[in-house]
Amino acid sequence: MERHDSPDGQVLFVNRSESEIGSKGPFYVVYSDDEGTTRWGYFCSNCESVDNAMDAMGRVQCNECSNVRKPDQWDAAHE
Repeated sequence: MERHDSPDGQVLFVNRSESEIGSKGPFYVVYSDDEGTTRWGYFCSNCESVDNAMDAMGRVQCNECSNVRKPDQWDAAHE
């Protein structure tokens, strides 16, 4: 896994073998430990940022470049 420092100085580990498709590039799974046991969030490959958010439907959006991963489930009632 690849070491990455968060903006607040926390050491994180990006696993480039675990990814989710985004609109501008893949999101890679991030762990807070180098063994990959504690999942932390996602790393945006488009702008190389961990500043992103996930909503209740599973949509991930990067707060830096607006790269978006579509939700796991979709319900027209939420639109």
